[in-house]
Amino acid sequence: MKNFDSAVGQPPPPHERLDGRNHEWVHLHNADIISMPDKWEFPWYAAWDLAFHCLPLVLVDPEFAKGQLLLLTREWYMHPNGQLPAYEWAFSDVNPPVHAWATWRVYKIDKKRNKGKGDIDFLSRVFHKLLLNFTWWVNIKDEHGHNLFQGGFLGLDNIGVFDRSAALPTGGHIEQADGTSWMAMYCLNLMHIALELSIYNPIYQDLAIKFFEHFLYIAAAMKNLGNIGINLWNEDDKFFYDVLHCPIANHSKCDVMQLKVRSMVGLTPLFAVETLEPHLLEQVPKFKKRLDWFLENRPDLASLISRWTEPGVGERRLLSLLRGHRMKHLLKRMLDESEFLSDYGVRALSRYHLEHPFVLHFNGNTFSVSYQPAESDSGLFGGNSNWRGPIWFPMNFLIIESLQKFHHYYGDDFKIECPTGSGNFMTINDVANELSRRLTRIFLQNKDGNRPVFGYSEKIQKDPHFRNYLLFHEYFHGDTGRGAGASHQTGWTGLVAKLLQPRDVRQP
Repeated sequence: MKNFDSAVGQPPPPHERLDGRNHEWVHLHNADIISMPDKWEFPWYAAWDLAFHCLPLVLVDPEFAKGQLLLLTREWYMHPNGQLPAYEWAFSDVNPPVHAWATWRVYKIDKKRNKGKGDIDFLSRVFHKLLLNFTWWVNIKDEHGHNLFQGGFLGLDNIGVFDRSAALPTGGHIEQADGTSWMAMYCLNLMHIALELSIYNPIYQDLAIKFFEHFLYIAAAMKNLGNIGINLWNEDDKFFYDVLHCPIANHSKCDVMQLKVRSMVGLTPLFAVETLEPHLLEQVPKFKKRLDWFLENRPDLASLISRWTEPGVGERRLLSLLRGHRMKHLLKRMLDESEFLSDYGVRALSRYHLEHPFVLHFNGNTFSVSYQPAESDSGLFGGNSNWRGPIWFPMNFLIIESLQKFHHYYGDDFKIECPTGSGNFMTINDVANELSRRLTRIFLQNKDGNRPVFGYSEKIQKDPHFRNYLLFHEYFHGDTGRGAGASHQTGWTGLVAKLLQPRDVRQP
């Protein structure tokens, strides 16, 4: 990106250029080979898209995948304040912080391919730069220092009641269930990376402790917002919601309310889960000693992160935002075919809102969210993206991976009804496999010889020159599996390649 100053010998640029789009990113100098979201409709990079791209990429070219993750943390991409550029139209927007997750997954896959030898240089280089990014998140997006995160856009375009990139029409701010959950996940990702690095250099145990403690404080904040008794969890609905803080006229306080939209936002707490192996804890004695201190001296915090004190299968320990009670209730709703569960994966918005739209009236204006399984009826973000009902591969992939981690701890004794109301009970791992089957079904021929991805196009379904050439769409119809949005989104929809691997290969 060129400097906003005038070129030598040229007249000065107009003053408004100094406040134009991306004006804070004058350090940017991008002239590299980058994995794009789409070669035709979205030929520009986006930080979280690229992170997901690296999972299918590592299966065919590990060095390129590692290089892509390193690239966005380099000083000619990352802002001096630690922010990663979101996407080219608005670098200062905020994508979910999945860079650490992708780095850890790419490292582990590459390590397994190299017979247990991991690329520690790659892991440590990305980790050091992500320390800056984590600090940026904490300083900028935690508005009141309560470990609750506003986040903003977070990549889920029109999923909320309001445009999450803009100032609220109600004034005030929103404590986002997904922003806070993403940060809890980020803590656990960085903690696990620090523990891996600690095996080679014990000083990293201090950083592992730091991220473990921050995870605890986020868990506490989700239960009681800023110690004022407001919860992101709704016990009546058994679901997580965003919380809106509206300023009260002529008053210093805010009116607080949950925005009761049943969306993927409320499922993101599932993502904040990790298991720790007993042999790993033996290798990091300083870290283990600090954990034991918390168990003894802060049982109020330790009790929030699931069953840390109770070893599971293989004597593993579980770190999760969800204790068994809440996890069961979230999964019960997620696996309900009248709500989130489709024949083709998990919808981004519950089908409940087809007949029960969420409606908010404020100062004579009406804001609503309704179920739209394919194309959007909203003009937000150009109107060509929709998170109010369709199936999105990256979120489904994270759900599947999270379920595998829960199973890694609970084992075969923990079962849940799938689908909800069917009378059919499965282990959590079997549920993960069932979701994988439903997602891959999008691309496979059904009993009529048709592929759901091609929808009702007779030409593409039957013509031998088309029918076997698949398109990796941006997202998919929440009821039929038809491809929608950009038609060459081979990056994150390419995650299906990981789902098609043998089960023992794709375990977390």
